[in-house]
Amino acid sequence: MIDIDTLAREAPILIAGPTASGKSALALEIAERQGGRIINADALQVYDGWRILTARPSPEDEARAPHALYGHVPFTGDYSTGAWLRDVRPLLTGGLRPIILGGTGLNFAALTGGLADIPETPPEIRAEAEALPLAQMLADLDRGDPVIAARIDRANPMRVQRAWEVLRATGRPLSDWQADTPAPDLPLAACQALVLDAPRDWLNARIARRFDQMLQQGALDEARAVLPLWDKAHGARKAIGGPELIAHLTGEMTLEAAREAAITASRQYAKRQRTWFRARMADWRRIPADQG
Repeated sequence: MIDIDTLAREAPILIAGPTASGKSALALEIAERQGGRIINADALQVYDGWRILTARPSPEDEARAPHALYGHVPFTGDYSTGAWLRDVRPLLTGGLRPIILGGTGLNFAALTGGLADIPETPPEIRAEAEALPLAQMLADLDRGDPVIAARIDRANPMRVQRAWEVLRATGRPLSDWQADTPAPDLPLAACQALVLDAPRDWLNARIARRFDQMLQQGALDEARAVLPLWDKAHGARKAIGGPELIAHLTGEMTLEAAREAAITASRQYAKRQRTWFRARMADWRRIPADQG
């Protein structure tokens, strides 16, 4: 783990890392020892219905240091990287040093590399995309946006769907939009950018323990509370463990089967995150996760 005293007290801090690697604990320790505002950069911790299941900071932790952009989006709302960037922009100045953390690499890429001003996807095109199989969207991208098709994570349905929606809604490839990207809001050179490096076996065991803790803390009750809103939700449905617990509540699988499926999905997600960080965050400082 990093020696916090070696961090400059003025420059913004970015903390990336796979799920369950200890990002929140590190951010809180930095904020308590050096000051600053903890800002969420995770795509799912923004939804108000998921506190336990997305491992949002507890009310007790939130009381220990200023926090922002947690649980501020309605459960049935939609939220994009562009929306997050607009929300985070006013928090980058004003006296409190930003401590920005999360596992969503695209948010960090937009923050430090800029983001093209792409129009929001119309609801009817979003519905069309959600009805298409992943293979069909990939085939459409291979024809309509081969540049993106060649570099996108083809196993990540969220990224594939986003590229397909842009092509369908604007008639212009996402790669063209990205070529017109403006200057970043927070250049990487102005930050202390950290990536938590967690050994696979340790992280896999931790993921299983954490999901069991979520169940003990009331994740199933949390899923039960949002069940009436489930069919109207958009991004919130992508919370790992959410579809599995909803399937249990609707009688489609046992709780043990839901648990196993959620743990497997979380481990697969962590693997995709580690791949992203290796490929796209080579200039970030890699630090070992605290395995204590």
